[in-house]
Amino acid sequence: MPTPNEAPVTETEWSIRTAKGTLYAKSWVPEADLAAPIILFHDSLGSVDLWRGFPQRLASETNRRVIAYDRLGFGRSDAHPEQLALNFVATEARDSIPPLCEQLGVTEFVACGHSVGGGMAVETAAHFPERCRALITIAAQAFVEERTLAGIRDAKRDFQDPANVARLARYHGEKARWVLDAWTETWLSPGFADWTLDRALAMVRCPVLSLHGDRDEYGSSAHPERIAAGRGIARLLPDTGHVPHREQEALVLDAIRSFLDGL
Repeated sequence: MPTPNEAPVTETEWSIRTAKGTLYAKSWVPEADLAAPIILFHDSLGSVDLWRGFPQRLASETNRRVIAYDRLGFGRSDAHPEQLALNFVATEARDSIPPLCEQLGVTEFVACGHSVGGGMAVETAAHFPERCRALITIAAQAFVEERTLAGIRDAKRDFQDPANVARLARYHGEKARWVLDAWTETWLSPGFADWTLDRALAMVRCPVLSLHGDRDEYGSSAHPERIAAGRGIARLLPDTGHVPHREQEALVLDAIRSFLDGL
């Protein structure tokens, strides 16, 4: 429910049919829905539910419809029929966004993603330059950095504790082990070592805001600098780790609102 200072927001759940399975999606629509909606792309262990209250407050703050969805294999979407391919960041834009937009009646949009979801937002902006009005990344990676791999190795060790896998299963059910392996084994694979967003970034034509915590354990400031270079704003958030929209929600909301208001 909105707080007394927030405008009312209507929530709706959706089932999005794709060639490989059905995706769970949810939208938050403010009373004053004034501009292109924001599509949220979750992180490697994320889901619609793990965005928590952020989408509702984002819709209220920006007066824009906000749409979040569980990628195939995650959350309340269908199980993924295969292992995650090494080009999964790019194929997400091609495979999921067209049916999502078609079934929700979206023509133009703002792409906004957290962590690897930020990479998917970049790929979406690159694939649909006429439709993407703005690009926002939050703690996104633009290339494979040793800090990122070190953080993933640490997390992989932590998930040897069954209790941590059980906590992940609260959001992904029986898919939890697939979700975990899709993250750790893909990023740590030698075949993924040369992955970058450089080709997609060269195709981005919309304004860019790249937010990043100065204490992000999964990536240095080189990532937002590369994402925003010549395209927009890179903003380093103080005393912030890898989940800025949870650790510094008010600061992130204010940054996004100001950026979109200035378009």
